This record gives sequence, C-alpha cells and structure tokens, in this order.
Amino acid sequence: MLTEHVSRIAVAVLETTDYAGAGFLMALESMIVPLPSEAVMPFVGFMVADGKWDLSLAMLATSLGSLIGSLLSYAMGYWGGRPFVLSVGRFLFLNVEDLERAERFFHRRQGTATLFIARFVPVVRHLISIPAGVGKMPLLPFCLATVIGATLWNGFLLYCGIRLRESWPLVQKFTHHIDLGIAALVCLGGVWFLWDRARAARRRQLAAAAVPSAAPPVANRSSTP
Repeated sequence: MLTEHVSRIAVAVLETTDYAGAGFLMALESMIVPLPSEAVMPFVGFMVADGKWDLSLAMLATSLGSLIGSLLSYAMGYWGGRPFVLSVGRFLFLNVEDLERAERFFHRRQGTATLFIARFVPVVRHLISIPAGVGKMPLLPFCLATVIGATLWNGFLLYCGIRLRESWPLVQKFTHHIDLGIAALVCLGGVWFLWDRARAARRRQLAAAAVPSAAPPVANRSSTP
C-alpha cells in the first residue's frame, strides 16, 4: 500500500543518514526549499518510537538543523537583499507571493515575539528568516526566537509521529482509505501548483503591460536663421 511504502522509504532514508540526515532535512525546511517539516518530523518520531533513536539527540539534531537553515536564509537577506533571494529562489520553486506574505507578517510588528510566532504559521515559517535578515534584525534575538520556536514545533510533530507509530496497526487496517485520500491530495496539490504558477505569471504579464513604455526623447532642433 502507498502509505506503508512511503513510511518505509522515509524511515530507510533516516536510518541511512542518521541524525545528520534529519538535521540536514530540517535545515532545508528552514530555507526557501519547499520541504515541509510535516514530511520529516513525524518519521523522526517513528525512529524514536522504535527505539532506534534517542529522543534528546533527535531533538538536538533537528533543532540545530532548523537554526542552521534559518541562519543561511537570514544571511541571504542580510547580505544579498531581496533581489539576491529572488534570483536564487527561482531555481528552488520560490513562490514570490509566499515571500511577500512572510514579509508582511514580519513588518507588521518586527521583533522577537513576531519571529517566534511565525515558526508556527504554515508557509511563513520557512521564509520568515529572509525579511528578518533584510531588516537587519539583531542576531542574538533572532537565534533565540528561532531555536525556541523551532524546537517546540519540531517536538510537537515528533510527538505526533510517536503516537502515530503506536497506532500503526490501526492505520494499516484503514490504509486503503488513507491511500485514496493521499492520492486525491496529491492530485489537488498538483493542480493547485500549476494554477498558482499560471496565475502569478498572468499577473506579472498584466503588471508589465500596465507600465507605460518610455517615450523616445524629443530631439532639440534649433531653428535656423
């Protein structure tokens, strides 16, 4: 079944890469790479529930990964600014609208509390470090808010993974229905992704068309006597 197959692949990847692999995946999640923590941390919980990983080390590795990824995004915004982020992000499927959403979230009320809350907001979570860097937020408060927020969020998802693993026989019993649901979500996600990209491209075309082209300079013709 699809659910069982996906879980086996995820667990096999984590078994092969160990704690460093989990930290690396969470570093990617904290950058502009569209890798949700919901696709990583529950399977880290699987590893803990099976007794293969230590809970403390799992939390340390994933929290450190989140901090490293956030610092890299912060540095991109701090040193490169928004133009650099956009130039790099186009190769990593960065959604400009998502970045603008994160920027609005951050600029409403800049500060440690805002950054902390952002760690629990979907989409904003993995982009909020960029406007923090562009806005030259002090590094120490940035790191504190990132570590605390990421640790709480990662811990919640890890706990969900542990509970899911404990109920795995029940999950397998209804796995056929789950597979149908996953397949439907994947299809809807693909349709939404294509529609969102087409809509963004259309808006850019309309915006470009609305900008009047510069009129050619008028030659200064001096009158002849």
